[in-house]
Parts: sequence; structure tokens; C-alpha cells
Amino acid sequence: MKENEPFDASDMILAKPGTVVDSDTLLRNTQTRIWASLKKDYQYAGVPDNSTKFLRQNVFKKFNAVVLYVDLVGSTDMVLGLSFEKLAIIMEAFAQEMADTVVKHGGLVLKFIGDAVIGYFVHSDRAHFTADHAVRCAKSMRFVIREGINPILSQYDYPELHVRIGIDYGTNIVVRYGRDPKLSHVDLMGRAMNMASKIQSVADPDQILIGEDVYNMLHPNLQNDFRIVVWKDVNWKYRSLDTGDLYQVYAHK
Repeated sequence: MKENEPFDASDMILAKPGTVVDSDTLLRNTQTRIWASLKKDYQYAGVPDNSTKFLRQNVFKKFNAVVLYVDLVGSTDMVLGLSFEKLAIIMEAFAQEMADTVVKHGGLVLKFIGDAVIGYFVHSDRAHFTADHAVRCAKSMRFVIREGINPILSQYDYPELHVRIGIDYGTNIVVRYGRDPKLSHVDLMGRAMNMASKIQSVADPDQILIGEDVYNMLHPNLQNDFRIVVWKDVNWKYRSLDTGDLYQVYAHK
């Protein structure tokens, strides 16, 4: 691919404007899978890997995307306090359910890193509502954990799960580590990737934080669900590339 060619979005999963994910169905399916994984040695089928194909089609291309990081809180305590078998069940269930939620909201699952899942929502001429979809995805993740996963874990004396979620928007570039177009590892790099990670790291347990670029893209109805963060105990030093002012972060109420 030549560097000046536009990126290819032909194989993206695109959520249509106004897409609504049925929370009752999402909850019911999650609970069925969690219960089965605890008591019936259920194996997840896995999430369709649309991301790798998309990235391979766009190596060294730049594109705008909303990036979402969801990180499991307290995983170190779980590693120290649970058997390997129980830990494996919890980690697989968490990762697969979060990835499934990303896909259902029109996003792509970039990768799993330890106890975190990274998803992204490509912003293009065919997909204008990426910020709305990403925020709704984050809310669904929290709902699935609170109402779907934790009640079942509690029944079987497993620790409840809590997450931190960070979301930001910006330009990213697809990189490939190696010359083999089919086998070499592909990944994303960019400010949005870094900022979403940093935003997630300062969130409280079960809190959703978004950067100001995401907030400015949201529908006004969704903007009303957020409040600006006033930093007290956190040394937040990151600045907007556009204005040079402190980059604002917003918390879901």
C-alpha cells in the first residue's frame, strides 16, 4: 500500500446511527455463559477477529478512532488469592465478555493485555457516531459486570469484578513489525492510544472517564451524563494539542 492512499474501511464492523443494544438480551446471554463456565467447563467460542484483517489492509495508514481501555481492578489480589483454575475462569470470562460487548457496539477488539481489553471505533465518512457508540459500550460493560457477572460470581464465592474505563479520540497509525504481510504482528500507535490508557489509569473503580475530544463529539443527551473532573490528588499534566491548555477529562455521573 502507498502512504497517500486512503485507509480501507470496507471490512469494518459499522454500527448504524441509533443502534441500540438490547440490555436484557446482553445480560441474559452473559449470565448463561458465566454460569456455564463456572459449573460446566464451558469454553468461549472467541470473538470474531475483524481487527487484524482491517489493520493488515491499512498498514502504515493513519485514521481517526475512539479508543477504549477497560482494565480489571485488583487482579494482583486475585492472582495471590485464587487457584490457577479459578483465576483462569475469571480472566477468560472477563476478557471475552468485554470483547463481545465491544463488537456488539460496532467496535473492533485490538488486543488483550494482561487484565485489560483494548477496543477501538473507527471514525470515517461511513461512521460518524463513534464517540456515542464507545460511551454506550463502556456503560454496557459496567452494566454487564454489575448485573450479569458479579451476582453469579458471588453465588459461588468468587470475588466480584470491578473495572476502570478510559476513552479518548485521535489519529492513529497502523504499524507492522516485520515484512510478512500475513504473519507479521500488526498494531496501532497514536496519541489516542496513549491518552486512553492514561485516562483509564486515574479512574476510580467502576468509573468511566473520557477525554475532552470524546466529550465534544458526543450527542448532547450523552454529554449531560458527564461532569468535568476537578483534579485533587492526581498530578494530571497532559495538554491539548489544539489549544495547549490542560486536557480536560470528564467522568460519568
